[in-house]
Amino acid sequence: MFDIMGMVYGALNAVFNPILAMDPNPSNPALTVLIIAFIVSLITTVANKYLVDQDALNEKQAKMKEFNKELREAQKRGDGKKMAQLQAQQTEMMKENTAMMSEQFKPMIVTFVPIILIFFWMRASTIHDLVIILPKTVYWVTLTPLWHVLGSFFYGGQATIPYGIGWLLWYMICTFGMSQILRKFLGFKQGF
Repeated sequence: MFDIMGMVYGALNAVFNPILAMDPNPSNPALTVLIIAFIVSLITTVANKYLVDQDALNEKQAKMKEFNKELREAQKRGDGKKMAQLQAQQTEMMKENTAMMSEQFKPMIVTFVPIILIFFWMRASTIHDLVIILPKTVYWVTLTPLWHVLGSFFYGGQATIPYGIGWLLWYMICTFGMSQILRKFLGFKQGF
């Protein structure tokens, strides 16, 4: 029998170890995580671009927003006739909402497995030991103390380096930023 995960890790090592080796600080590979975040963001953004009809999605979201606005206004005014009319349309709107959500899941079906494998590789590599020291304002703005409390609750231990974050939070910050830039570059009309 052959080791499938060993083959996957071997392939990921072949792709990411050269990037890790080029990192100016291989013992604390912040740049490597930034590059991996860019690669993952590029994969997910391109999948969203080509697997989801963005115009139809934007149209459905605008229609849903308008419907909800009309419903709230009718409720505020106490307009029973308008509310009954809108509630009759609500079933159709729920169907459209379900269709919209299933449309948004298409890219996730394609990207989920590769991203999980990359996460497992990062967890098993030297990236796992990464610690980034953030400026004080960034530390507080990103709610890092909250993440530390949650991490200590779920995983035990505690943050020992002041203003430090681990690889996962650094990856999340990088991915969020890269995704926003790539979405703007690829012409998405709305944000994350």
